[in-house]
Amino acid sequence: MNVNDILTDLESAGNLRHIPADRSDTGTLDFSTNDYMGLALRPDLRREFMLTPAASEAMLTSSASRLLAATQKYYLELETTLASLYGRPALMFNSGYHANSGLIPAITDRDTLILADRLVHASIIDGIMLAKCEWTRFRHNDMEHLERLIEARRPDGGNTLVIVESVYSMDGDSAPVEELIAIRKRHPGIMLYIDEAHALGVTGQQGLGLAASSTEPGAWDVIVGTLGKAAASMGAYAIMSEQLKQLAVNHCRSLIFSTVLPPFNAAWSTFILRKLTAMDSERQHLAGLSRQLADGLSLITGLQYQPSHIQPLVIGDAKRTVELSRKLDNEGINVLPIRTPTVPPGTERLRMSLSASMTSGDVGRLLEALNKYLNT
Repeated sequence: MNVNDILTDLESAGNLRHIPADRSDTGTLDFSTNDYMGLALRPDLRREFMLTPAASEAMLTSSASRLLAATQKYYLELETTLASLYGRPALMFNSGYHANSGLIPAITDRDTLILADRLVHASIIDGIMLAKCEWTRFRHNDMEHLERLIEARRPDGGNTLVIVESVYSMDGDSAPVEELIAIRKRHPGIMLYIDEAHALGVTGQQGLGLAASSTEPGAWDVIVGTLGKAAASMGAYAIMSEQLKQLAVNHCRSLIFSTVLPPFNAAWSTFILRKLTAMDSERQHLAGLSRQLADGLSLITGLQYQPSHIQPLVIGDAKRTVELSRKLDNEGINVLPIRTPTVPPGTERLRMSLSASMTSGDVGRLLEALNKYLNT
């Protein structure tokens, strides 16, 4: 392997990445954050948490894996809180990547058929690859295609795992959760696995996502949520039956062989989750910003945008995408370019994400800058 040749090829294609400089004190408007509810910018919440007993008692390191750690109470409190919200057992993971890459191979075997939406996250794809079973993708949000694959390969649904995201991280659109649940009912052997990473906090009752707010609650098998986005913390969790939880505890390598997150982090996550579920006014404000951004992008591009807290502006060329990002940065607006391999070649884009900490004026400033540079 010639490292210099690889780096040169990446640079010539406009796909060479760099860790960005710190912008936390520059006053830059950050439209690349996943802090959808604006909680990471709330010093009042940090101050309130620091007055709790957990803030002074919880250690800043676990010093062991979850299965060996002496201190368990803060992890158990987080899992109990999650279980009370979802009505099923919860299991904590170090990150969404750890959850998907470890859980999928843990709950499948060589005879399992995995059917995944074409746009699922890389962590899901890596989990599927580690599972080493038969798998294929169905066209994005195409339920007819999914059902044809089921009927052709596993008409009884037996030992089949269907995997989707509820809100897709690069496109911002939503999976048809009710249709997925209907398909699961028609094929009782199916297990339905829904990643709610970009829905938690933002959508559904109490901000618990689309699956938990289904008209038929419980008609899914696994929900994965991450705590490092709208919940302003770190880590992830899976909601599932007690049997699947026990299987994961015994088979999930990312759980068994990783040092678990610090107890302090778990305590903060529990504190934030209890706040997050009550933040309906912030969710309404974010929904208003989403409508404003979608309407503005529709006017600027002539394309139809649907309201979402995540909006892609597909440029289709890596170098042009990077250049537009730089122009916005000169205006004090941070919208980082998304390129291959995160998205397929020819779909390079600016991914704009909104936060409840933003104002209508902030969104207006972004739209004004986009209009300036896209139409010159």
